[in-house]
Amino acid sequence: MRETRPITSAASRSSGPSNELGPLTPSSPIAPSSPPKLFPFLLGLADDRLVLGHRLSEWCGHGPILEEDIALANIALDLVGQATLLLNLAGKIEGKGRSEDALAYFRDGGEFRNLHIVELPKGDYAYTIVRQFLFDVYSYHVLEQLQKGAHRELAGIAAKGFKEVRYHVRHSSEWVVRMGDGTDESHARAQKALDDLWRFTPEMFRPDAVDIEMQEHGIGPDLTALKPQWDGVVREVMGRSTLVMPADSYMIGGGRNGKHTEFLGHMLAEMQIVARSHPGAEW
Repeated sequence: MRETRPITSAASRSSGPSNELGPLTPSSPIAPSSPPKLFPFLLGLADDRLVLGHRLSEWCGHGPILEEDIALANIALDLVGQATLLLNLAGKIEGKGRSEDALAYFRDGGEFRNLHIVELPKGDYAYTIVRQFLFDVYSYHVLEQLQKGAHRELAGIAAKGFKEVRYHVRHSSEWVVRMGDGTDESHARAQKALDDLWRFTPEMFRPDAVDIEMQEHGIGPDLTALKPQWDGVVREVMGRSTLVMPADSYMIGGGRNGKHTEFLGHMLAEMQIVARSHPGAEW
């Protein structure tokens, strides 16, 4: 019988897409000296958080306990708030007058640059938590480096997000341990989730031309250098949770190039329906 461990919930934190970096003004383009690939780089960062935030919001009203229901809603709001700031900056970099809402609601699936792992259906609660943990640790290391980067506004957004993701990692890691080292059923569900999700994790650390250019300009992180740090945290938590690290097998990628599963299309149809049904509407 595995011992059930207490957790610290994120539900008590007041959270949301508040903007601490000033008003969002998409009509003010950034100087044209920005690196050419900064716009798609920002889209990738934003889309990861927008899509995963929407997936987490699907648990609202359906969480296993009331406190956890609120905690996931708070984390979803954090992610959508980060995405809002990143999309606003992307719109200014692009210089075509597109706001964060236009970029979120009026792009088709092939224009999204998110990782595959964030677009997968929420599954059961173990699946959601294991996916969240794997992404949280990745996001922690990415934002930690971005806040030290050469692009001042992006560094500011990353610094704000880094404060939030520290709580996200604590929340998801404690739940992974609770499930893995809990009952036989919770352990089996967590192990199955880890086995199913593992093939999507290498995409996080596979740099493309966009990532390489951002690294060369001192803006983005060296993703290959982040992989050992991510491995170390994941292995430590999996050891405490008594979960077995899967063997590397067939790996799935292409999300940064607009190649997605059918699940993203279904999700976007739901997420974008109001904005597309009433284009130009103000609320």
